[in-house]
Amino acid sequence: MKFMTGLSVALALSATCVLSARAADPRPDAIIKTKSIEARILLDDKIKADAALAADCLAEGKRWLDKNAAEAAASRKADPQFFKEGGWEFERKYEIRSVVADRYVSILRNDYMNTSGAHPNSDVNTILWDRTTTKRISIRPFFTETADGGPTMKAMVKAAIASLKVEKKKRDTSETATDEWFKGVEPNLLKVGAVTLAPSTEAGKSSGLTFHYPPCAVGPYAEGEYVAFVPWETLKPYLTAEGTRIFGGARPKGDAEEP
Repeated sequence: MKFMTGLSVALALSATCVLSARAADPRPDAIIKTKSIEARILLDDKIKADAALAADCLAEGKRWLDKNAAEAAASRKADPQFFKEGGWEFERKYEIRSVVADRYVSILRNDYMNTSGAHPNSDVNTILWDRTTTKRISIRPFFTETADGGPTMKAMVKAAIASLKVEKKKRDTSETATDEWFKGVEPNLLKVGAVTLAPSTEAGKSSGLTFHYPPCAVGPYAEGEYVAFVPWETLKPYLTAEGTRIFGGARPKGDAEEP
């Protein structure tokens, strides 16, 4: 009978762990792999269960892959030495955050980008999908007006910044809760922040809006991502009939703990 040495056991366990980790990795829904870049798209299972939504996300994701593959190839051609340690690595994940009134689907789109710089970069954006029309929409239908600098947008910005200040206090980063860091949060639907409908303790409802900010948007890179929550009650004076119908309840406790 042969006995394994301590080193052999350690190596065997290490190999098993690596294989298990690889087996557990989700299979990309689209991928580009060249000498210049490895880039992939991942859709969560709930998105893949909705054919129209999956097709929409995948089409956008493939355009993103092609764009970055072309940029990587051009960079490699211009400076091959920069790629001597390997190519770029990009990943985009689409994940459902909430489904409200069995119609409005909020999706988080998280990007990871490593171009061999000082550190990898990340970004977050959002999609609001209407299952009835099978199209992307904005939050405009839920509010009586959303003019730049109008009362609705001013109320959103004020509440979002107040929420960010609370979050910074929790993280002990209050020193960056300044007008300088918040100047990019503007009373404009495209500049207030990437928005999702927050889940609610009341079935089929949304407890308000969550605004998602990538690293460097409202604080230094080291502080990471931030999420601001604006309860629906704050925006109640500005709701349309559809807004009144879909908002209600409170934010689930666990949701506030999500990154």
